[in-house]
Amino acid sequence: MTDVLVVGEALIDIVIPLDGQTAEHVGGSPANVAIGLARLGHPTTLATWFGPDERGERIRALLDAEGVAVVPGSDAAARTSTALARLDARKVATYEFDLDWQVDPALVAPEGGHVHTGSIAATLPPGGESVAHIVEASRAHATVSYDPNARPSLMGEPAVAAAVVEHLIGLADVVKASDEDVAWLHGDTPEEAVERWAGLGPSLVMITRGPDGVLVWCAGETRSFPTTDVTVADTVGAGDSFMSGVLSGLLDAGLLGGVAARERLRGATLADVTPAIERALACSGITVSRAGANPPRRDEL
Repeated sequence: MTDVLVVGEALIDIVIPLDGQTAEHVGGSPANVAIGLARLGHPTTLATWFGPDERGERIRALLDAEGVAVVPGSDAAARTSTALARLDARKVATYEFDLDWQVDPALVAPEGGHVHTGSIAATLPPGGESVAHIVEASRAHATVSYDPNARPSLMGEPAVAAAVVEHLIGLADVVKASDEDVAWLHGDTPEEAVERWAGLGPSLVMITRGPDGVLVWCAGETRSFPTTDVTVADTVGAGDSFMSGVLSGLLDAGLLGGVAARERLRGATLADVTPAIERALACSGITVSRAGANPPRRDEL
């Protein structure tokens, strides 16, 4: 099976509902994607940054329990980062971060593997520049996926963040973002965003639209896919579960993992990637039906 390297933050989500008790969960978009991929049966390694404290021990214990390998040195932070997630009446989270991020710029994905990155890790200095080096070095022998997962409170001015985001989009084979991401970065609609980003080089571009589903571009064709009908517990980790689901589907189809897979993805049609999109929607639907970032295992699909 294709080895997957995920590069990015692992932290503690402190979830504060409108009513009820505050709860802490292991989170961070890249960590969520890594766990989602491992639960779906893919060998996954996470390069991250957390501290040798109680919260860091919880992150390590969960990754170990989920079968996610951790790159040595990932536990050398001064403290473990946190994200305060406040849920509104729609059970949608807004975040406040206390975060530090670093990663070894000499790291590369395995030969014939796949590397995924995104979110805060790809933009926040000093680690953001290292992420770009890792992706650039890995691209020669591995496929790449990217999720901007914009966090305006940490990413500065939209025009500055957009330059970083579009550089990484140009290196990626698969890109997923939300309608909120593209609105903040460019003021674009999802339709405008897929056209803009498709021109930068990726073979598959997806813009999620919350309860309105996902807009997908592949091989010059655009299609909207609806979400599944579920009762929402909260939306924490929904986009990450979608990302792990689509990557899982593409990996199973032989459309990710090394140069030959990149060429197969470039030649794929929208119909070819539809099973992966459907898996992604099923994963995110299960995740929003239960509290916290809790993606499904393969036998739940």
